Amino acid sequence: MRKPDQLCIISILLLFLAASCSKIDRPATPSGFITISGPDLVAPDGSKFFIQGINLGNWLNPEGYMFLFNRTSSGRLIDQVFRELVGPDFTNTFWKQFKDNYITREDIRYIKSTGMNSIRLPFHYKLFTDEDFMGLTAEQDGFARMDSLVVWCRESGLYVILDMHDAPGGQTGDNIDDSYGYPWLMVSPESQTLFVDIWRKIADHFKNEPVILGYDLLNEPIATHFKEDYPILNPALEPLYKKAVAAIREVDKNHIILLGGAQWNSNFRVFTDSKFDDRIMYTCHRYWCDTLQANIQDFVNFRDSVNLPLYMGETGENNNAWIAAWTRLMIKNNIGYHYWPYKKMGRTSCVVTIPVPANWDSIVAYTEKPRLNFQEIRDARPDQAMVRKAMLDLLENCKFANCTKNEEYIRAMGMTP
Repeated sequence: MRKPDQLCIISILLLFLAASCSKIDRPATPSGFITISGPDLVAPDGSKFFIQGINLGNWLNPEGYMFLFNRTSSGRLIDQVFRELVGPDFTNTFWKQFKDNYITREDIRYIKSTGMNSIRLPFHYKLFTDEDFMGLTAEQDGFARMDSLVVWCRESGLYVILDMHDAPGGQTGDNIDDSYGYPWLMVSPESQTLFVDIWRKIADHFKNEPVILGYDLLNEPIATHFKEDYPILNPALEPLYKKAVAAIREVDKNHIILLGGAQWNSNFRVFTDSKFDDRIMYTCHRYWCDTLQANIQDFVNFRDSVNLPLYMGETGENNNAWIAAWTRLMIKNNIGYHYWPYKKMGRTSCVVTIPVPANWDSIVAYTEKPRLNFQEIRDARPDQAMVRKAMLDLLENCKFANCTKNEEYIRAMGMTP
């Protein structure tokens, strides 16, 4: 047994070493909640916080075009293709490994290293139900995936916006929300109840987590395809938001709640009560336009009329010259931004590019062939071993170490590769 004085000396040394290690190794982390002051976001230290970052698209809400598919455009259609090609069991395993590999701690560290300060996480509501989604039919891993991301972002000093990209029933009515071709959420009491319940559950889980900047309730509600139904659909949006905000506030008074306009997050005339909560802000989206002040002035006018923050939750999918000009325009107008997306296969209009696996074109070709009955599926199906190999190669290729950094694109975003 050591003498008391020896124990005391050892304890002091251990405390000194622990303190030294904490000073050297602990990364800068968001230490408090982001708040709102007029049209600005405010960091915990009182300084202005201007959102600059990227969307983690395709990770927890697969989209067909990022698999180089055309007709197979949403998550459930992609899943159907894979099951036809290689069977349900292989497909289930693929999705689990896809979630493991597509976004990792290494990706988050690289995002931070470029100078970005935040990310937006698109997710599917099925991650919080017992519905069939990405290899699971029960015990979905939505919280496990988000919790891991929060840890990585806390380590790197990044804030996170949680974005329900695919809502119960579908809020958009197109491939964007993985729905059945209509924004059923707007007219379905059952889907609305589930939507509100999921957000309440998420808010209760993260209520004390300052790494979460806020909750983006709905991505791109009510597509422009449904103009004849605007008189029914558009007036339903704000009351639905109010229901969700009320449920969230029962458990979480801390976080900002983000509201997107109708018609691809562009129509803010649907709002009649812009300040029904003291911690709300608005989020707009815009793609494929010119980079003149006129192309953003409608958003500026709305922002100024409500005197609340407005940020560009999605934009991009363009060449580097456009990205650079659009970035300058958003900064000039005090509109923070999250470009879309962080990572894609075989395309350079993103931060990092995933190499296309060998024979992936055979899978793409399959998605374009008629598959309306079992005979057509059998006739169209390529060699199963080749398809399995291509899918396994994609799991490897999507890892950060195997991706290519697009340095000029990153510079165009106002960041440093």
